[in-house]
Amino acid sequence: MTEYRHTATADVPADELFAFLSHPENLPRYFPDMKVAEPTGGDSVHVEAEVHGNRVASEAWLHTDPANRSLSWGAEGPDDYHGELRVAEDGPASSAITVTLHSVREADDGEVQQGLERTVAAMTHAVSYDAKRDSSS
Repeated sequence: MTEYRHTATADVPADELFAFLSHPENLPRYFPDMKVAEPTGGDSVHVEAEVHGNRVASEAWLHTDPANRSLSWGAEGPDDYHGELRVAEDGPASSAITVTLHSVREADDGEVQQGLERTVAAMTHAVSYDAKRDSSS
């Protein structure tokens, strides 16, 4: 099993960041290939994504742990894909996001690590934009 990890900071309080990231409906706002993410009850989520030019639909699970500001998720499939996300305070108005992915799939040329880094950057941008938009309303 291969593990990928990336940490980044966001200029958003940890509780606000976690609240945004813990809603599956927000996945397409920061996961570039995700087109649909709809809760279907309990920890189940219906997802649709573009994967190498093909639209793929799947059932996934997403477990939230607000007390620890952590998420875990996964999807059935040949790559045994699952991961965790943790949000920690990094000052009074900033946060650190750490995302870890686990997969039996190994990608060439750092494809998965680069994708992870782009996704974490998109998370920080999406929630920062959302927070600024809400404060100007």
